[in-house]
Amino acid sequence: MPRSDDRLAQEGTVTAIAIEHHPQRHCFTVDTEGKESILQYRLLNPDSDRPGVDFTRTYVPGELRGQGIAEALVRRGLTWARAHELEIQASCWYVQKFLR
Repeated sequence: MPRSDDRLAQEGTVTAIAIEHHPQRHCFTVDTEGKESILQYRLLNPDSDRPGVDFTRTYVPGELRGQGIAEALVRRGLTWARAHELEIQASCWYVQKFLR
């Protein structure tokens, strides 16, 4: 079942960004007026004693960029990965910025 529990504070206001996790699709999404923003991942070695995750792609439609949606998606994905004690990798250049 998708979760919608993230909030993002921007410029002194609180903007609710409902982030849904879709484990079966291996992604986190935000639906804004019918337009989907997405953080995709793939699980690495899920059956091993050192499972991991590779965040492979972020996408926000052009007209929605600059609103903090991609950042909120990445922060939610990283929080999820850490909570599940997954080794984190990022093929996506945008996610890499958060791992430095």
